[in-house]
Amino acid sequence: MQEARHEARLYQRVEDNTVRCSLCPHRCTIREGKQGICGVRINRNGTLYAATYAKISSEAVDPIEKKPLYHFLPGTLSYSIGSIGCNFHCSHCQNWHISQPTLEQIRLRDLSPEEGVRRALAAGCRSISWTYNEPTIWHEYALDMGTLAKRESPGTTEPGDVDLNRGPPAGSEALGTVYVTNGYITEEGLREASAMLDAFRVDIKAFSDEFYKKVCGARLQPVLDATVVAKELGMHVETVTLVIPGLNDSIEEMDALIRWVLEHLGPDIPMHFTRFHPDYEMRDRGATRVEALEKIYEHARKLGVRFPYLGNVFGHRYESTYCPVCGTLLIERTGFGSRFRALDDHACTSCGEYIPYVSHITRR
Repeated sequence: MQEARHEARLYQRVEDNTVRCSLCPHRCTIREGKQGICGVRINRNGTLYAATYAKISSEAVDPIEKKPLYHFLPGTLSYSIGSIGCNFHCSHCQNWHISQPTLEQIRLRDLSPEEGVRRALAAGCRSISWTYNEPTIWHEYALDMGTLAKRESPGTTEPGDVDLNRGPPAGSEALGTVYVTNGYITEEGLREASAMLDAFRVDIKAFSDEFYKKVCGARLQPVLDATVVAKELGMHVETVTLVIPGLNDSIEEMDALIRWVLEHLGPDIPMHFTRFHPDYEMRDRGATRVEALEKIYEHARKLGVRFPYLGNVFGHRYESTYCPVCGTLLIERTGFGSRFRALDDHACTSCGEYIPYVSHITRR
């Protein structure tokens, strides 16, 4: 096991060198020498350590649309990193090779928060995304890197020019910060992260507690609660639901999910409905029918969602953004590429309707 040296945040010591983690809703009680459900928060002599602090398994410069985020810095690049571990154990996980292995099974690379910010700037990225595995369990590392990111302005392309102790003037643009998350984080964890976190791209994997218990090893309500809190804290929120044939694809369940989003998050929240492909331990069913996804999309529009989208359907017209009033094509997407068509700042050029999206991040 790789040595853990960085003390975790958000835990309490109890008797006999036992600790209780309060970062995610599992609230694991962890005995000496053991680790939480996530596999990366480890008790050593009554102190909880974040074993993957500054250790990465994956690194890429991605289009922000790959997250997917369609209303957050559209058309820009995001410096994207992941490590290992997850507080879910989904049987259909598409990144199972890094989310499920133990610390003994994968060799990780070192990447300091400072170097992560430098690489983001050098690559011309407008944001940093903690993604590929669950970012909640990387809390301390994301918090430190994100705090540094808030000091830095995109456009600095020479690493030697970056002074992480002296950022641009207050009010100027800063790097954005993104969690691509399952949403399984406590309110105290989310409030602490909110000091640096701009976007909360959350999977609502189903609208059934039975699904969460059976497929993910978790519960639905904490995900819903965290998503509401993220919006209340001022984060940009987009939801993603992977539509799995025979498990969460009934129009009744999708109707309940859509109505919940409308009631608790509002009609402007982008909702992504994505196509399932067999993977990991769930190979007993085929890919989602495109016609089924189209039916969900059209139902969402009918109920009042202004910006529904389909995903994993390359080249489909429902990947693009349309004016919810006049139907004009505003942002055309093919896969992860995007092209502005009929937007003047935030206004539809055909009818003048205001289109909400995040165009820049102001330094805090």
